[in-house]
Amino acid sequence: MTRLNQTGLWVGMGLLALLAGLIVLQVVARNFFDKGLPWADELARFSCFSMVFLGVPLLAIRRSMVSVTLFEELVGDGMKRWLHLASELALMAFAGFMLWGFAAYLPRAGKFLTPAMGMPNWWFYSLALVGTIMLAVTAFLLIIESLLNTSPPNPRETEQ
Repeated sequence: MTRLNQTGLWVGMGLLALLAGLIVLQVVARNFFDKGLPWADELARFSCFSMVFLGVPLLAIRRSMVSVTLFEELVGDGMKRWLHLASELALMAFAGFMLWGFAAYLPRAGKFLTPAMGMPNWWFYSLALVGTIMLAVTAFLLIIESLLNTSPPNPRETEQ
């Protein structure tokens, strides 16, 4: 699963490079040629949210998401395991709600095209859907790891 998440990271980095290139292209087109490129704005939005959705599963597997550890530092190892399990169950619930939202939204909206590029919404939201599925599988694996009572790694000790 880590390899799949790592692939998501590399695709996300490519999307970040595309996003940066589109911003530069848009600035040059507007300032030097007095021309707006609506398709570039739409492609930049696609790149931005796809990058986020593909990067989150890797952060989850590394346990490097935003967290407040003050309470965790005050309790013992047994309670830390329960806190990690609660966190992973919340992550699974979030992924489940997102997948439910996709299931409710995409069948209706998927048949429409995006305004500037004319891309079907199924394609536009496809990488976000893939990232959410990866997040659900990652959360499931983290829950199994917590239930098997293996010690979760410290985020600072996880290899980069």
